[in-house]
Amino acid sequence: MVKIAEGVVRLGSPFVNWYLLEEGGRVTVVDAGVAGYRRQLEAGCRELGRSEADVAAVVLTHAHGDHVGVAEMLRTELGVTVHVHGEDEELARTAKAPGKNERSFMPYLRHAAAWKLLWELGRNGGLKPRPIGEVRTFADADVLDVPGRLRVVHTPGHTAGHCALVAESAGVVFAGDSICSYNALTGARGPQLMPSALNRSDEQALASLERLRGQAAQLLPGHGDPMADPEAAVDEARRRGPS
Repeated sequence: MVKIAEGVVRLGSPFVNWYLLEEGGRVTVVDAGVAGYRRQLEAGCRELGRSEADVAAVVLTHAHGDHVGVAEMLRTELGVTVHVHGEDEELARTAKAPGKNERSFMPYLRHAAAWKLLWELGRNGGLKPRPIGEVRTFADADVLDVPGRLRVVHTPGHTAGHCALVAESAGVVFAGDSICSYNALTGARGPQLMPSALNRSDEQALASLERLRGQAAQLLPGHGDPMADPEAAVDEARRRGPS
């Protein structure tokens, strides 16, 4: 658990991040990790001076299994609404990805990082994500009525409905998997796209990087450490290209 900025806490593991955003005594969960991370929520809220009773919403950058893990638990246990882009609604509600990704997963198994990720997801329920019983959808440029007033920036490519979520007051962008600073399958460090085996469209993902320019001061990815200079991060990710 790490406090990233005023009102922002990062939870998760060295492999997967999820976040808490506090404003006005209420908390938004941004992304939802994997099921085994449920136990982290109480301590994360306490770091912000809040409790689980102060959680008001869950907002997802996208609906992959390592980002929806505790969403259904929080919806049913705490009575909060789960928000996701309309193009990821079906994925969120069924946990079944439509279509194929850019590349097979198999070649990545030569990397130790891929096996470490599979172990982390497997032991925490991330390989069998729980469908979310009910979601509320949003669209590009919406400003969500949740703590932190997240502004939606549609960044498709990793999934059809992938979005970055801008928290102007906190000076951060929850980038999800539109960019990462740790490649979960190769172990490579530094700003880059997610690996092709996890992207629906590398071409779209590259184009979506441009939407991260000129946003808030710090990019908070789903995998890896924060990136303090969005312009430099986008330039580096574009230089590297698909992996």
